[in-house]
Amino acid sequence: MRSTNGPKTLKRRKAVKERVSGAWGTKHTSYKIARQTMIRQAVYAFRDRKAKKGEFRRMWNNRINGIVRSLGYTYSKFINALKLQNIEINRKMLSELAINEKQKFINLVNEVMKNEKTA
Repeated sequence: MRSTNGPKTLKRRKAVKERVSGAWGTKHTSYKIARQTMIRQAVYAFRDRKAKKGEFRRMWNNRINGIVRSLGYTYSKFINALKLQNIEINRKMLSELAINEKQKFINLVNEVMKNEKTA
């Protein structure tokens, strides 16, 4: 009697279908198309994990720029002044300061820009 691999195959196919259970139409019922959908999901997930980092950086830059412009400076001049004065603070922390500790951030911007003009 020949041995089949039926239970294992069914288990594997069921796992694939469960992974794409939220897909619309045949994409979650047909194994062949479900497998293609799963691969496509993985591609999107990989791509978007990388893209998310850029989105966060843009958000931090916008936050910093908004407050710096309200003080009469520009974002690029502020960042350049930080670099010239060897102040190593990343944009994420600058953004957090701008949101949570607004007065400290304003003091930092004014101090940096004042020193930038004298240098």
